[in-house]
Amino acid sequence: MTSPISGLSNTSILNRIKDGYLIWMNIVPHIPKTARYTIGTRIENKFLNLLELAYAAYFIEKEKKEEKISMCIFELDILKFLISTSWEAKCISHKQYEEIAVNLDEVGKMLWGWKKSLDPNKKNRAR
Repeated sequence: MTSPISGLSNTSILNRIKDGYLIWMNIVPHIPKTARYTIGTRIENKFLNLLELAYAAYFIEKEKKEEKISMCIFELDILKFLISTSWEAKCISHKQYEEIAVNLDEVGKMLWGWKKSLDPNKKNRAR
């Protein structure tokens, strides 16, 4: 069975965010209960917010697309900070942190690339 979003063009960003969320969902059961329902839940909510924002960015009118992508980048930065904090607090292992950090770094590069591709000053400039 294919995912409903697989039919969208250029969904690699959505798929990478979803992959990160699935990684996180595998980590959650291993987080101490004292942190699972605080920072763990906050991280999960940030992932879901990021997924929603990125999905909306695909369908929003062109004039508002760059703003929506900027919101995605901001949400991603908060997510990275929270995950880093959970690692520093020893709620997640180094290996878990590394796996999710690599994923989120890729998402960040993709979002920045998407945002830059919308810059009208970068398109078809003659030298």
